[in-house]
Amino acid sequence: MPATPRDLPAWTLAAAALRAGQPAALLCVVRSEGSSPGRQGFKMTVTADAVAGSIGGGIMEHKWVELARLRLREGNYTPLLRPQIHRREAPADRSGMMCAGEQEVLLWPLRPADLPVLAAIEAALQTVGDGAWEVSEANGLRLASAVPVDFYTYQPGPAWRYGERLGFRDQLTIVGGGHVSLALSRLASQLEFAITVLDDRADLPTLDANHFAHHRQRVASYDTLVVPPSPHQYVVVMTVGYRTDAVALRRLLGHPYAYLGVMGSATKVAELRRVLAEEGFSGADLAGLRGPIGVPIHSRTPEEIAVSVAAELIAVRNSR
Repeated sequence: MPATPRDLPAWTLAAAALRAGQPAALLCVVRSEGSSPGRQGFKMTVTADAVAGSIGGGIMEHKWVELARLRLREGNYTPLLRPQIHRREAPADRSGMMCAGEQEVLLWPLRPADLPVLAAIEAALQTVGDGAWEVSEANGLRLASAVPVDFYTYQPGPAWRYGERLGFRDQLTIVGGGHVSLALSRLASQLEFAITVLDDRADLPTLDANHFAHHRQRVASYDTLVVPPSPHQYVVVMTVGYRTDAVALRRLLGHPYAYLGVMGSATKVAELRRVLAEEGFSGADLAGLRGPIGVPIHSRTPEEIAVSVAAELIAVRNSR
């Protein structure tokens, strides 16, 4: 089955606790910078005897879990928003860690009235649906009336407000459904990508066996290929051969993707670049094309190639 977003276990525990009449609190990183172990959007649910999710781990997370449980035992339903500075010399708000970054953590005690919102979020994440949620001291926890452009939104200050879109922030489109595509889908399904696999071949066993992709589609021809451009769209071309790779690239070059790469040997990729340049694609267009893709680990098997490509995708995503 395709992977669900990383946040689902936290929301599932929160909804289950409220259904059972048990106190629970949501911990969420609303802001992060530098070498923070908990990135914006990291979250966890805490009950008296269970936790799900993470806000970064280590002694900092342990202290927040204990604080949440203390406040739940005391019946304290006042939200808490506090910076955590990961530097030993910080004059205040030291987290106990030395990562040199910062994060801001929200402790939001959940109330029975929050259950409909929690259930809606849980259902949307189970189906990788659309939508958004937001929380503020003024308006509480609620579903957002509109899906924001940015995946995370945070307004600091006395009238603070935090919100998130539901689902996956990043999309991976694999053009080609062969053995490496299947191996890459399996690996990327654990890396917070919504995965789409496209192929023009009928009765392709590896496409039929790809239960890791959220969307599988047979296209009539790569001549009509359309992959919506987005700063969160990663596109990997690995069709059956040179000719179809070139057809796909003609449709993809020049669009603002986060990543566009083609699998193949250095000789093959050089020839693709030469032919596409002769056809009129600019140096800027071709400069945005990565290839041969993957970090150089002398990979040979589909699984090894998938590891090298996934590593490159992670490097690009985390450097942005």
